Amino acid sequence: MPAFPGNNSGRIARFGVFELDLAAGELRKNGAKLRLQEQPFQVLALLLERAGDVVTRDELRQKLWPSDTFVDFDHSLNTAVNKLRETLGDSASSPRYIETLARRGYRFIPATTFERDSPGLHPELEVPIPRRSLTRGLFALIQLMYVIFYLVALFRLHAIQGIADSFLPGWGATTLAALVMVTAGVGIPLRCYLLSAVGFDYQRLGEKFQQMFPFILALDQLWAVAPFLLMNRIGLGAAFAASAGLLYVPFSERTLIRMAYVKTRE
Repeated sequence: MPAFPGNNSGRIARFGVFELDLAAGELRKNGAKLRLQEQPFQVLALLLERAGDVVTRDELRQKLWPSDTFVDFDHSLNTAVNKLRETLGDSASSPRYIETLARRGYRFIPATTFERDSPGLHPELEVPIPRRSLTRGLFALIQLMYVIFYLVALFRLHAIQGIADSFLPGWGATTLAALVMVTAGVGIPLRCYLLSAVGFDYQRLGEKFQQMFPFILALDQLWAVAPFLLMNRIGLGAAFAASAGLLYVPFSERTLIRMAYVKTRE
């Protein structure tokens, strides 16, 4: 792509859930790269550089279409702006980002910040937004951990019942084994769904996870006591520490999802 206005080496412009990486020539939404053609990208870069000011159509022509370029300028500019609005989810009649001033030009509406490759802050958590590949990868590892828990418990169900028999009455041990079977049977497809959703980067996963969180929290809290079944082998202290860690896991899942799938503000 051609050079952009000013010295943009290493600069990132952020507005709402979008960020424009001027050095890499990329527009991203919640960290996910969006497809944007060269001319709409250049128009956006110039509007962001002059955010809040009117950029006239003549200025856009001089910057983006040199005098020796023979094109239908009005049609090309209108097409570029329309494609840009489509990508941003904006509209000319009710603009959130790009305002049209009749017979004059365009103005970028929201406040824009330019930074030197520094991470933006999460709009709700107020912490630097990490790489999405990291947060999604950690979330996937947690789901894989639970799948392993469920499978091992089912394969060794007889051993679990034997341990339960040592400190529970007969009906209690049977109830515990049945609870393990039911929760593992429910948990395996749930974890497979979450694994596939984060693997394919399902953009509504944040919303879906929030809806499922009360159930996931209850399920995970039940499985957090599982280390106490191994107390005779690992000791009370280790069982307590492992259980305490597992109690926190569902909340870490929610935080990872909120970091990876930033909620769009209307």
